[in-house]
This record gives sequence, C-alpha cells and structure tokens, in this order.
Amino acid sequence: MAPPGPAGAHPAAAEPLSRSIFRKFLLMLCSLLTSLYVFYCLAERCQTLAGPVVRPSGGGDEAGAPGRGAPAGGPRELAVWPAAAHTKRLLQLQPWRRLRPPAPRHDGEEAAWEEEPPGPAGGPGGSGAGSSVAEAPPGTLALLLDEGSKQLPQAIIIGVKKGGTRALLEFLRVHPDVRAVGAEPHFFDRSYDKGLAWYRDLMPRTLEGQITMEKTPSYFVTREAPARISAMSKDTKLIVVVRDPVTRAISDYTQTLSKRPDIPTFESLTFKNRTTGLIDTSWSAIQIGIYAKHLEHWLHHFPIGQMLFVSGERLISDPAGELGRVQDFLGLKRIITDKHFYFNKTKGFPCLKKAEGSSKPHCLGKTKGRTHPAIDREVVRRLREFYRPFNLKFYQMTGQDFGWDG
Repeated sequence: MAPPGPAGAHPAAAEPLSRSIFRKFLLMLCSLLTSLYVFYCLAERCQTLAGPVVRPSGGGDEAGAPGRGAPAGGPRELAVWPAAAHTKRLLQLQPWRRLRPPAPRHDGEEAAWEEEPPGPAGGPGGSGAGSSVAEAPPGTLALLLDEGSKQLPQAIIIGVKKGGTRALLEFLRVHPDVRAVGAEPHFFDRSYDKGLAWYRDLMPRTLEGQITMEKTPSYFVTREAPARISAMSKDTKLIVVVRDPVTRAISDYTQTLSKRPDIPTFESLTFKNRTTGLIDTSWSAIQIGIYAKHLEHWLHHFPIGQMLFVSGERLISDPAGELGRVQDFLGLKRIITDKHFYFNKTKGFPCLKKAEGSSKPHCLGKTKGRTHPAIDREVVRRLREFYRPFNLKFYQMTGQDFGWDG
C-alpha cells in the first residue's frame, strides 16, 4: 500500500508547527507593547522640555536663546535643536536630590511656589513672552543621561535675611547656565563640621559653562563664614541683597509674629530703655541691619570687587535691571529680561510669568508679602536716626547710594 501524501498527513504532525507560530506571535506582540510603553514614558517625561528654537535666516534672535519664537513654517526659517542647550535643559529639569531634610527654616526663606493668575501687563515687570523656568517632574531624562558633575558653588548669595534673597535665586534659576540648590544648605554656619564632600554632594549636577550656586542669608552675619568660604575658594563670587534696614527689621518682626503671636510689641523689643531712646542692638532684627559692621568682616577675606550688592527695593521696582547687573557680575549672557516678569498688584512684587510645560505663572508663596503691622511713627523716626551713620558708611564702602536716607 502506498504511503499517504501530504494531504493525508497525520494531524499530530502540524501541532508543533502551530505552537511555534503562536510563540513567535506572542513574542512579537510583547516586543511591540514594550516598545510602545517605553516611547510613552519618554514622551511623558519630555513634554516639559524646551521646543526647537527658531532662527530666521536673515538674522534676529540668536539660536539657543530660550523662549525666542516658535516655528512659523516659512521657507526662510530654520528650527534647530542646539545639542549643548538641549542637554543643559535636561539637567536644569533634574530635581535636586536631597540627601537629608533641609535645615530648619528659621528665616522663612524657604517658601514654596504657588500658582496664581497673571496680573496686568503694565506693571514694573514689563511684558513679553513666558519665562523658561519649569518645575521638574520626579525623575527626568537627566537621571537617565547621568551627565555633568557636582561642583562646589562658584557663587553664593550670602544675605541678607528678609532682603529678597529667595526672589533673586528663583529669578536666576530661569537662566539655563545657572544651577542652584533649592533649600538653604547652612553649611558655613551650622554644618561646617560635616566637611566639603558633604557640602558638594548637596549640589546639583552641572555641565561645563554652568554655574553652581546656593543661598543662605545668615552667612552675612556669621563671623566664621568669610574665612570658611575663603578657605573653600578665594575666587567665590558673593552676592548680598540689601534693603532699607528699618523696613527689613519690621519685616523680620512680622515674620516672627506670624509664628508666635504672643511675642512683645515691636516698639518694646526695639529699645533697651524707651525713655532714653537707647536702641537694643542685641535684638537680631536690629543687629542684622547694621550692614557696614558685618561687611567689615568680609573685606578681611574678599576684595570689594568680588562682591555684588543688590538693592532689594530695585529688585521689586525693576527686576530685569537688577538681574542684568547680576548676570554681568556672574559672567553670564543677559538672557533674563523684562519679558520674564509680570507685576502682581495683590502681593506688591514681581512674579515670573508662566513656566514652560505649564499654563500658569509662578509667584513666591503666601509667606512673602505679608502685611506689616502699624508701627509708632516716633519709633520709626528714631530707628532711622540710629541707622543713618551706618548706612552712610555702607554707601561709602560699597560705592552705592541705596537711598534709604533721602
């Protein structure tokens, strides 16, 4: 009897073939789903990255400048992705990895951001396009890139408390070449014994050409801080935000009052003896404002040219102008301009316009812009008389008249 042909093959012979095909199909399906999941995750992480920068062929905006234009689709325009700027942006979005909880917030400078509706465009902040600052979602592509390195800060905002240091730092973080620690490290006043390696590990990663910064306002009034910072690096650039010492003292008191409503009145804390009018300089709210006295300690270790004194008043009335001075001092290109700000009439100070990846602007938190209590005019007058000689000396030392005694 002839053997059966292919059409008469036993059904059991085809079973292994069917299983093999089924397994291959499952593998292909799993591979496809895995690829789709990876692309989805990457797209979700990348959604806050800066878009391509438009560079008209006829000149105009410089390529790589953040927030300048959008693709218009014209034949004479070119959308470019500068590799270095792209990588810096990824690092800028990387969240600061806190190894330990931040130091106790005695000075109230660690207020979180809050979202607010934009104010009118006609305020001191000017008008223009949105800023390039963005809050990073947890875990960005920068973590995957693992690029850059942690450096000790090349610039530090050393003071003063209630002068506007938090606003300055947050404004500076708009710049793509600035990387800064969010919380105050308090290394040179509270944690110096932990060593420079511990301090460096708090810093964010930076690329070549970027500046590492931190701000701790209490450094300015800490006697040991100048020598300690000089020992780290004599080339460290120092920024001091100063404000009318009388207004600063009232603001300092207002902050303490919000936490401890049972404290004595401002007037009773100001004087050792109200009858004689003797000012109590041991009270920190008064003592911090004697700027000339504190500056003398710093000038023993740093030349005056290595320090920049920022007006807290002009930081409110003309933030772009003061930020221009700061960018020049740090050797940065002037990228932060009036287009990044709007003036919030409710709070009474400028805020950053909407961040990339967000439809809402950012303003300093509710702890900023508190309403000051009414202070006896006679007490204010005596305080101004007390500070006047120290202010005049400070003007001479810095070469700047801040106009507090006009």
